[in-house]
Amino acid sequence: MSAREETLARIRRNRPAGSHPLPDIPDFAPLVGDDLVIEFGERLKRMGGRIGSPEGGDAFASVRERLASAKIIASAVPEIDGNRDLSQVALPKDLADVDVAIVRAVFGVAETGSVLFTEEELKVNSVAYLAQHLVVLLDPANILVNIQAAYRRSDFASAAYAVLHTGPSATADIEGVLIHGAQGVRSLTVILLPRG
Repeated sequence: MSAREETLARIRRNRPAGSHPLPDIPDFAPLVGDDLVIEFGERLKRMGGRIGSPEGGDAFASVRERLASAKIIASAVPEIDGNRDLSQVALPKDLADVDVAIVRAVFGVAETGSVLFTEEELKVNSVAYLAQHLVVLLDPANILVNIQAAYRRSDFASAAYAVLHTGPSATADIEGVLIHGAQGVRSLTVILLPRG
């Protein structure tokens, strides 16, 4: 029995008797307009991320230079080849030298500019935090209006690991000087690309 399974078993044994249903998730009025793609992009930008712009039919045009200069690319998507095979990673720390990681988000949230990853998309959970730069593929049809809509998604509830990722890592001092990449990825670029 793993440590996780043992902990969950202890919680189940010590749970108070009776039915304890979760509260209903209320429906809040959307804080965004009708064009969820534009709203998502605006909020992502506020959080320090950016939407990649395709050029001449190349969806990856805005990150080609970054990919070309990267020594180590960890790709969890079939659209771009990497040179670090995520299926061969023994320990999460083995990704500490990754320059660019490319993953696909399950969905995006227009209200916050967030994207959701599960263990299925990341392959190795630490890749979204240890890479210097993160490139995220997002199907524009999978942009939800708000967090309440995200909570209702079965893929959010059924995942063993799920994380909403909003922009690159950032920290600010008391004077309000904002630094990106202090504890995690230095940049986050979302490429709007339908699932193939």
